[in-house]
Amino acid sequence: MEALALERRAEQNRELRERLLQLKKERNAIILAHYYQRDEIQEVADFRGDSFLLAQKAAETDADVIVFCGVHFMGESAKILAPNKIVLVPDERAGCPMADMVNPAGLRELKAKHPNAKVVTYINSSADVKAETDICCTSSNAVKVVNSIDAEEIIWCPDKNLGHWVQQQTGKKMIIWEGYCNTHDMLTLKDVVEMRAKYPNAQFVVHPECRPEVVAMADYVGSTTGILKYCRESDCKEFIVGTEDGTGYQLRLDSPDKTFHFASKYLVCPNMKVNNLKKVVRCLETMQPQIYVPEDVADKARLSLMRMLQVK
Repeated sequence: MEALALERRAEQNRELRERLLQLKKERNAIILAHYYQRDEIQEVADFRGDSFLLAQKAAETDADVIVFCGVHFMGESAKILAPNKIVLVPDERAGCPMADMVNPAGLRELKAKHPNAKVVTYINSSADVKAETDICCTSSNAVKVVNSIDAEEIIWCPDKNLGHWVQQQTGKKMIIWEGYCNTHDMLTLKDVVEMRAKYPNAQFVVHPECRPEVVAMADYVGSTTGILKYCRESDCKEFIVGTEDGTGYQLRLDSPDKTFHFASKYLVCPNMKVNNLKKVVRCLETMQPQIYVPEDVADKARLSLMRMLQVK
């Protein structure tokens, strides 16, 4: 029975992939997928990437329709950078708890207390918050962005763990918001100690959204793209991975001769996993749900995103 169910699922996926190819051609559509998406979505994506790479692709594409397979703020960023494109998301319920931890009113209040500070906002935030921001960043370029700012104080939001790491790397005076990524913050020091004992020959690679004491244990700290590059180029053949488990798809693709152990069974973002192949096809069939950002908000938010993309 199980074999029959697997066969039916495989046939259904083949049919969905064929339908998707047809719809992409009809709509002149492009599929952007974050590295944390299900394997079945990453397999059909035109581009896989982290938030920074996908923001670049959204800004550059000639497609008429962008299907953004990630979470809601990513679709918003794509719409802001490509206002004349139709931006679809497979499931509008795919939110980000960390993005919800900061709001425009709270950020304006903090800015009033520190009038000379510049605001750096992690891309994991709403369009409304980006509109209150001087410059955005991703985990890939956060250190470069903060180093590029000529200000005595920097207001950083919303991820306190990433902010702590960036502050260590830059030596800048940072006023750090108390947000965090629910998934990365679940990884504990105990988890890492146990995994290191179990796999003594493995290197530990970690995302800076993890807790500071976890990050301090790492052989390498970096964004998802940074982790992929490090593992691909390293002579080491075994890794303990401290980031969301969807990254395993690209890790295995890049390095089929290497072994990857995820540092905790809880490194799964339920919001990223809301999307599936059937929903990707359906959103192109119905051209819904579409992302809309009010023009006044988009104009302000676009400045902060474009400044980010200009940092070299």
